[in-house]
Amino acid sequence: MAESISRSLRDGCMEGEHAPALTIEDSLASSLGSSVFDHFLANLVSQIAAGKSQARGLVLVAFNRSPAFYLELLRRKGVDAQHVDKRVRILDCYSDPLGWKKRVPPLKTAQNLPVKANVACFSDARDTNKLMASILDLGKEFVGQDKSRFAVAIDLVSSLLRYTSLPIVAGLVNKLRSNDQTSCIVWLIHSDLHEQRVSAALAYVSTMVASIQPIAQCTDEQTSQQNSVWLGKNSDKAKLHVRLKRRNGRVKLLAEELHLDQVGVKFTAVGDQNSNAAKSLLPKVQFNLQLSEQERVERAKVVLPYEHQGNGEEIQIYDGRRSLSDSISISQPSVASPVISDTQVAPGIGEIHYVRDSDDEQPDSDEDPDDDLDI
Repeated sequence: MAESISRSLRDGCMEGEHAPALTIEDSLASSLGSSVFDHFLANLVSQIAAGKSQARGLVLVAFNRSPAFYLELLRRKGVDAQHVDKRVRILDCYSDPLGWKKRVPPLKTAQNLPVKANVACFSDARDTNKLMASILDLGKEFVGQDKSRFAVAIDLVSSLLRYTSLPIVAGLVNKLRSNDQTSCIVWLIHSDLHEQRVSAALAYVSTMVASIQPIAQCTDEQTSQQNSVWLGKNSDKAKLHVRLKRRNGRVKLLAEELHLDQVGVKFTAVGDQNSNAAKSLLPKVQFNLQLSEQERVERAKVVLPYEHQGNGEEIQIYDGRRSLSDSISISQPSVASPVISDTQVAPGIGEIHYVRDSDDEQPDSDEDPDDDLDI
């Protein structure tokens, strides 16, 4: 399943389509969202550096962690430093998101750290139009004048929602997806910090939603001490539920278990997840929707009205003018006699007979029928 997400981000989009978008959402009960984001980010950068991705480069919008952290992360993941300097641009919204450092004079004892060439500072997180323009300007360094594309990653949308409203953030994401130079876009959100409509709105503009949930749920009766122990034991394990939207409109549900170790995130397949996910979509009712083997046998024995089972005999079709028993007993149609008495007709049975007298003669064809008419 993780390979399917990485493949979709690597392949990008076709001409005239919106770029694929991945939403990673976690909560306090399972706070591995940042580790999962780092996994897909490093994998995507590796594909870009190897020339296997549609994107020529990646623009990382850093709200949650410093640019130095991501540069060190990519180095630990085995990405060459030259490829990072050439293929990665970081928009630093972490150091000074509101421009306070520009207004307050720095301390004399403060040391000015050197700024990397592939890092650009941004100090107006409230203005999403400037943010959009800054992302596109950094992306143009990869694409130039041709039809190449670049990828976009936002490490935490929850931080952006602190400075602006949901419709503006959703509009920013939608503009990035519909841009002709965007190959794919990834972002992380802490779902328990917002209302349900926030997660629903971001999931609506996404083609992939990866929800990180705990393996076991805590009950309300547990004490706070038991909850803290439970969280400590399960902080490195979780279950990843993924919803994939395909181009034909179909939705695929997948699930995997993930484990965090010293190297990174490891994914493990879970058996029969598709069937369990499908069963969870069924309405919860008080009766059984499935048939037992005995019920299937009894249902097969039922002869439906349209199934004319002759049982080896000639099939008689009921004509509607006599009773069913009479129509079965009569094998050949009877020839009507010229005169039928009332005693020969069984009571309760109505029949229509056409009687012709033997004395009647047909008029000759040579005679004109108008000769017998009185004028």
